[in-house]
Amino acid sequence: MIILNLFFLQLPFLRWKRFAVVAAICILAVRAVIVQLAFFLHIQTFVFRRPASFSRPLIFATAFMSFFSVVIALFKDIPDIDGDRIFGIRSFSVRLGQKKVFWICIYLLEMAYTVAMVVGATSSCLWSKCITILGHAILASILWNRARSLDSMTKAAITSFYMFVWKLFYAEYLLIPFVR
Repeated sequence: MIILNLFFLQLPFLRWKRFAVVAAICILAVRAVIVQLAFFLHIQTFVFRRPASFSRPLIFATAFMSFFSVVIALFKDIPDIDGDRIFGIRSFSVRLGQKKVFWICIYLLEMAYTVAMVVGATSSCLWSKCITILGHAILASILWNRARSLDSMTKAAITSFYMFVWKLFYAEYLLIPFVR
């Protein structure tokens, strides 16, 4: 079993972490595009028996989760900066520094939440408008306050914040159904 694991770890096509952009594309393709489109198309065609159409909520979900996936791809390397340096992986955290990549991620998420509030504001449905704007405003303010209160760039603090970003990612699935 150990020999089999070592064999698969050395395969060239499975060592994508070495290339930050390729790793980010893998995360983005699965989390932002495939999950959104495949789930939506499955429900539309096989559950509701409707023709597939690209609706406003689907476009919003795909775009929003694309932003989130980019942030997750960037953020995942922040706690691993020492290992990346040792193994010669030139991640964005190694090239730009932990703190700079951290704040780039925060600003990208805040931009995504702002766009989500604008999308919510353009809804013709009042309850959708209220829930979308208020929900994204709450998540954006929680993110901002937690980011500002992170006083150290220790591995434990960054890892904890990274797990918090994943919670925000999954919280978005509670808001997406309200986008109209």
